[in-house]
Amino acid sequence: MQNTAIVKPILQQQPEKPFRGSYPKTTDILNTKLELSFNWDSAFVIGKAYIKAKPYFYPSNQVILDAQGFRINQVAVIRDQRKLPLNYSYDGKAIAIQLDKLYSRDENYTLFVDYVAMPNKLKTGVDINSADSRGLYFINPTRKDKDVPRQLWSQGESECNSTWFPTINGPQEKMEQEISLTVPDTMKTLSNGLLRQSSENSDGTRTDTWRLEKPHSTYLTMIAAGDFVKTTDTWRNKEVSYYMEPKFAANARLIFGKTPEMMEVFSKKLSLEYPWEKYSQIVVRDFVSGAMENTTATVLFDRMNMTEGEYLDENYEEIISHELFHHWFGDYVTAESWANLPLNESFAAYGEYLWNEYKHGRDYADYYGLKDQQAYLSNPQNHLKDVIRYHYEHQDEMFDNVTYEKGARILHMLRKTVGDDAFFKALNLYLTRHAYQTAEIDDLRLVFEEVTGQDLHWFFNQWFLASGHPKLNIASHYDEASSQVKVTISQLQDLSTTPLYKLPMAIDIYTGTKPDRKQIVLEKQEQTFTFPVHQRPKLVNVDAEKYLLCEKTEEKSLSEYVFQYEFAPLFLDRLEAINFFKKNSGEKAARQEMVKALGDQNWYIRKLAVDFVPLLSVEQRNSVYERLKVMAVSDERSYVRAAAIAILKRLFKNQDNSEVLEKASKDKAPSVMKALSGW
Repeated sequence: MQNTAIVKPILQQQPEKPFRGSYPKTTDILNTKLELSFNWDSAFVIGKAYIKAKPYFYPSNQVILDAQGFRINQVAVIRDQRKLPLNYSYDGKAIAIQLDKLYSRDENYTLFVDYVAMPNKLKTGVDINSADSRGLYFINPTRKDKDVPRQLWSQGESECNSTWFPTINGPQEKMEQEISLTVPDTMKTLSNGLLRQSSENSDGTRTDTWRLEKPHSTYLTMIAAGDFVKTTDTWRNKEVSYYMEPKFAANARLIFGKTPEMMEVFSKKLSLEYPWEKYSQIVVRDFVSGAMENTTATVLFDRMNMTEGEYLDENYEEIISHELFHHWFGDYVTAESWANLPLNESFAAYGEYLWNEYKHGRDYADYYGLKDQQAYLSNPQNHLKDVIRYHYEHQDEMFDNVTYEKGARILHMLRKTVGDDAFFKALNLYLTRHAYQTAEIDDLRLVFEEVTGQDLHWFFNQWFLASGHPKLNIASHYDEASSQVKVTISQLQDLSTTPLYKLPMAIDIYTGTKPDRKQIVLEKQEQTFTFPVHQRPKLVNVDAEKYLLCEKTEEKSLSEYVFQYEFAPLFLDRLEAINFFKKNSGEKAARQEMVKALGDQNWYIRKLAVDFVPLLSVEQRNSVYERLKVMAVSDERSYVRAAAIAILKRLFKNQDNSEVLEKASKDKAPSVMKALSGW
């Protein structure tokens, strides 16, 4: 572990929660081989584990393996193809094994554990943290419910895989693996890596052997079995596959078919080809979260079992791209401790932005970036938490809006701060330097400093290693006498708990329809920036790239917001103006701009404009009636079509809408069908 010191100012009293650093490494698991079968009636796992390991550094004659709620039949060491029994103790949570001798770090040994795992018997709050920590789940195992398929699937994050095989918990432990699954021969199985062997047994079962030949963290191990249809694509001669229940499988390519394109986009962005043997995605019943990025085999919740109509409302590309991006950030390079979880999750969340930006454009990506920012800002408890934080009661606390959404916005700011070329070059260096290993936040900072030649402690200290965010007040003034624009920016956040930020940003000054961009750095509690301008500007647009994670207040006139909506280039520029128009709906110019917004390039702004129609004058409402009818059947986004139908039903029910109703009735989107109901 590299421990390069980062000097962090102590801004507030340390919380009372215990310090959680990286787990010590005493034993290094090199390979785990599992032979598993299942008692479906009792939901038991009958397992044999062969664990090849060695001391991490110091000589050792003991191994401690996490194993929750097992019945242990035998523990042995394999020597000359013989199983030599070993002494051990077991407390229901971990097996403490006395080895047959003192091993040095250059000596390997192979342990054998014969066991029965009983995950369904683990008690919430006693054996496991929550019902979502059971590790292995049997769905309808006795087939009592005729409408629910019989399945099993695992969920290892954070430390749940030790409920079904003996291992070492935590993100720091990486291993290769081989898993043999014996299941009814009507079932399909999935695990990490490639299917190396499949053999029929005489009792109506089949044994499938899956092997992953690159090391990954133990929590990323997965298994699944059930009645699935496998649909296969390829990417650069690697298999890409989608496992779905038979009645949903016809839509597998509709739902997952962009995956090869995503793999290509991310491989090119990172200048690093997708680093695993294959990539599979499987949709299971009653999954405990949205999805999980198990190496080469992502598990997804059953909302992915979509019809063509449901896909029109939500295609869940953000989930698909998120889990795929994890295969670089989280699987290929893994956070060495749960405190550093943002090195996995912030990156995966930002992978959503990168995909949306490539596929759908910056406007579309910025909308989802705004949702991330709002998710963080909306909960005041988020403002009290460091992004990289070492004080928590349980590691599951790390899975929150700070780690995901705030972290993604910080990465976007880092990208804007150093520029695209440096950003992606640094990511490539980070990935290649720590390939199939773990890393901490210092490692990320160091590669960015190496690439840029700049000391970036200031950025990492204020964003990754502190809590809160800037609260800015912005005031712009034009001095006629001196022909100068003066922009005063104040940082209003509580400096006893939150940093005084250093904030590079752009200011666009418009005297015509094209801006004159000025680069500034705000680094004081209040600063005034002065720029010579030959005439009164039509707009002074502070944070012109709209990338700062902050709360801000700013006074602008209606005419300035009208200009901003029509000439500033970004979605967030236009949205700022739209929100002002909504608050000032009594102003004629505001209503006129909302009418123009019905034709905005961004679907979300179009929907806001449709929802605004009741606030228009009667004359303006009538003027947009024909446009609403077109939008109700032709807008590319189903939510806009649904909003237009809702307004037609509310305001224009007595008009002749028969043609619209006939066309809209053929729309398969649930949102549109709901809007049509009762008409």
